[in-house]
Amino acid sequence: MGTGRGSGVRSGIRERKKLAVRRALSSAALRLAVERGLENVTVEDITAEADVSLRTFGNYFSSKHEAICALGTDRARRIGAELLARPPGEPLWDAILAAVLAHYEGADQAPDAQWLAGLKVVLTGPALRGEYLKVNSEMQQALAAAIAARTGTEPGRDMYPEVLAGAVIAATQVAARRWAAADPPVPLRPLLRQALDQLATACSGAGRLAKLSNCAAGRERSGPGASRCRCYVDVDCSEGTALAGGRS
Repeated sequence: MGTGRGSGVRSGIRERKKLAVRRALSSAALRLAVERGLENVTVEDITAEADVSLRTFGNYFSSKHEAICALGTDRARRIGAELLARPPGEPLWDAILAAVLAHYEGADQAPDAQWLAGLKVVLTGPALRGEYLKVNSEMQQALAAAIAARTGTEPGRDMYPEVLAGAVIAATQVAARRWAAADPPVPLRPLLRQALDQLATACSGAGRLAKLSNCAAGRERSGPGASRCRCYVDVDCSEGTALAGGRS
């Protein structure tokens, strides 16, 4: 038993070291690209900045573009892990909101305007477009897998995890674009919270509309004398009838 625990500890230490190297390379790649321009940065520059060998770089990334975008991919995986670690009885949306915002804790302050301008040039350039699309896909898959595990659904059969994950990722992207375009610069995290809150409100409104639509249909079927609609939700029939264009 002791040998097994020791092996597990060593394995955990190795994984943490590998993650630290990956983050160091990715951070160095992004920092140099912002400072010098992406076209003026080589893999050799990145390895020198991170103090590792070219061979080590090749163990983690296939290009400087992949290294730069890895920060987004890694954040998505951490958000997925955080979502799975949330208390089991916590409502799903509250868990998602907490998991997403937990990994933007360093974004409560407005960034330096010059640095942000350089970051925008790097991330919106055509050279990174393909990697950026790949990162978005990986982010959605990581979040969908966590949602599926938490809700007991199957991503290959049920659309719900992927639909919800796609909506959450889209909301964060809208917030990120607003953050990048803001003049003067503003903190990112409050924009993320606002975008996710608006998504929750939109989903709630859409759900209410769907319920009322069903209620309107039930009202028509049940006849003018019915006081409640024969639909799958308990909604005041006057609302459903108004939606259908009739009278309660």
